[in-house]
Amino acid sequence: MKHVRIRHDGQLHEGTLEHETIHADELSLPVGEVDEWLAPVLPTKIIATHLTYRSRAVEYQMARLPQTPSYFIKPPSSLSGHLATVTRPAGCRFLNYEGEVAVVIGRRCHGVSLDEALDYVAGYTVANDWGVHDFRHADRGSMLRVKGQDGFCPLGPAIVDAADVDPDDLTVRTYVNGTQVQEGHTGTDLMFSFAYQVADVARLITLEPGDVLLTGTPANSRPVQPGDIVVVEIDGIGRLENTVVQSDRELEPVGEQPAVTAQTLHVALTIPEEQAEREVERTG
Repeated sequence: MKHVRIRHDGQLHEGTLEHETIHADELSLPVGEVDEWLAPVLPTKIIATHLTYRSRAVEYQMARLPQTPSYFIKPPSSLSGHLATVTRPAGCRFLNYEGEVAVVIGRRCHGVSLDEALDYVAGYTVANDWGVHDFRHADRGSMLRVKGQDGFCPLGPAIVDAADVDPDDLTVRTYVNGTQVQEGHTGTDLMFSFAYQVADVARLITLEPGDVLLTGTPANSRPVQPGDIVVVEIDGIGRLENTVVQSDRELEPVGEQPAVTAQTLHVALTIPEEQAEREVERTG
């Protein structure tokens, strides 16, 4: 079953999606008539995993593949939904998409074994883990400004019940303006399974019902431009679409400002660090 949250005629509705129709309370609404798609869940926290797909690690030309995952947190204020816009801040050039599977926790989870970890999962949805890499120098590894900005975590349109999903047989595809740019399979490309990631995080951090784990992206995350339409599709789960827009508001002159550093180019364009350093020196 697919579960959705929408706003229609000024009212919030929680319901189910079946045969392109939303059923909620007395409402029966074709998907094309929805006023606003909301994130299908309201987590207390969003935990995102760094490198998990082998193709992504190979793309970085790493001397050694990661032996364990590492994580960062996106605030709940970064949530948005299907068809929402994603805003590139003023002064920034390197806003990247990252198509991902999002795991939604169903019950309080702490100190669980690898074998039982997926018993705590309510379902799965589609995510795009947006990041603006012009702030990498400012975050010093925290990823808060890079990945945590408002609207940088669209989810949806629906959560699919865990019982209806084989987590080891999902294909994630990302498209920019209709052209496929990413593809990854959880059974053949994912280095750390969803169960591993849940159990690893829950060793030390209690996961509450509704919490979201973003499970990583395959190769070929690249910057996009205002006006671009980015779609993430996962067979059997759904299709998430968002459009990039440019902010017309100048950033306040406080704190670190956007800058293009070697780390910006290394991550946003997936080029070797030495090449990125040379490019920054060349452009001054």
